Amino acid sequence: MNTKQKKGLAVLLIGASLFTLTGCHGSKALPEFTVPESFDTSKTYEITFWAKNDTNKNQTDVYKKAIADFEELYPNITVNMKLYTDYGRIFNDVITNIATGTTPNVCITYPDHIATYLTGKNTVVPLDDLFADTKYGLGGSALAFDGPTQGEIVPQFLSECVLGENHYAIPYMRSTECCYINQDYVEQLGYTLPDVLTWDFIWEVSEAATAKNADGTYALNGQNVMIPFIYKSTDNMMIQYLKQKGAGYSTAEGDIELFNTDTEAFLQEIAGHVKTGAFSTFKISSYPANFLNAGQCIFAIDSTAGATWMGAQAPLSDISEDAFVDFETAVRMVPQIDPENPQMISQGPSVCVFNKADPQEVLASWLFAQYLLTDEVQIGYAKTEGYLPVTTKAQSSPSYQDYLSRIGEDNKTYYPVKIEASTLLMEHTAETFVTPVFNGSASLRNAAGQLIENVANSVRRGETVDDAYMDRLCTDVTALYRLDQKDIAAGGKQDLGPLPRPAVFFLIALLVTWGLLLLFVLRNFVKKRKKD
Repeated sequence: MNTKQKKGLAVLLIGASLFTLTGCHGSKALPEFTVPESFDTSKTYEITFWAKNDTNKNQTDVYKKAIADFEELYPNITVNMKLYTDYGRIFNDVITNIATGTTPNVCITYPDHIATYLTGKNTVVPLDDLFADTKYGLGGSALAFDGPTQGEIVPQFLSECVLGENHYAIPYMRSTECCYINQDYVEQLGYTLPDVLTWDFIWEVSEAATAKNADGTYALNGQNVMIPFIYKSTDNMMIQYLKQKGAGYSTAEGDIELFNTDTEAFLQEIAGHVKTGAFSTFKISSYPANFLNAGQCIFAIDSTAGATWMGAQAPLSDISEDAFVDFETAVRMVPQIDPENPQMISQGPSVCVFNKADPQEVLASWLFAQYLLTDEVQIGYAKTEGYLPVTTKAQSSPSYQDYLSRIGEDNKTYYPVKIEASTLLMEHTAETFVTPVFNGSASLRNAAGQLIENVANSVRRGETVDDAYMDRLCTDVTALYRLDQKDIAAGGKQDLGPLPRPAVFFLIALLVTWGLLLLFVLRNFVKKRKKD
């Protein structure tokens, strides 16, 4: 190898090292975003939009139409959509892309997740200056569309997007949980369905439904299967119960209060009902809707957004037609401790905008994010499931009011259960609440549900659920979700777990490259010594 070749190899190796280094750690921290004085329409922008969709083609169609209409208004902006089936996968991919400096431009996500995104410096754009900008802000004069003003976004929903002192997202859709009920079964058991459910009522009716015939079938439905009460999201189950009880969960500062005597008492109560077969969870038994629609469940608690799967005539049911059982489907708030002062969780996706080196690209992203709040997009998406538009502008529009008024005209667009679920949230928005958001709050939420899942599984395995068991459970769940780490409990920097696979590959490449470079230098050193 001649001198030029040696120098060329050295440069190549050093260049590769620098590439892997920047690839592993991402680009240099971005500067704080400032709103440009005007949007440069002479340049073209290509932005990425990450959204969540299950199997509802109608939702995908709403997204596609929104993108097409937006691109017609802004011909210099191209929006590329990537669909996910799970919010958790969006979260994991964003974390990976933060490490490589390749985040999307606009992303549908949750505030709990954004709190973790913010561990990267200037990663997510604070939106307050954009909100207030007279030209491109909410209801701004230079917008090419009729968007809502800040005052026309439901205050409770907008407040959910505040982390610290800034808004880091805008709400996109909102839902809550509700109880879908086989009213015929309730009445067959001799009960009258109240306007507001209580925990005591649900437990009493559920226990009554466990009675069996001499042949082992259930007396209520004559079938071999009956799970009277099924809860889809056990994290929400625990969180709402503690809120209604006035018990601890967490503070706004990130102090964890989940493990308390009220939590333990609730878990003991759940254990008793699991033992009799009166209660189960989605993770153990599967979707509540499948059992409800087949006449194998009385109380199925799920999101209002899932209303199109619930009920005897559900248009999106996953069970075969011959398995359906015809019944009167009632929709109620989740069970309460105090019916006079109901409390139910507010949930649903929000939209955040990621920072980029070019402020014009960020502004283009903000314009698209804001377009998702227009009446046509909001109402179009709300019609697909039991979501509620997040603006009073859309909710009070003639189009949406007409949609609500036509309840029951068919079992698709005007499916009664779906419209009742949306109306329930609209009428009780003031009784909704959200949990504090901090870096680690997503882990705490998972831990809340894990407590119930562990207890239910332990009872099914025949384990004894006593005080000693509860002590072990607290220790195990704390360790599983790292809740004993002071930095997480205090809302500080969270340990995000193992490095994403691309970052691991970059690190390996970096080590190999430096190893080859070292060998090359040593080889030249030895050869030079021999010559000397």
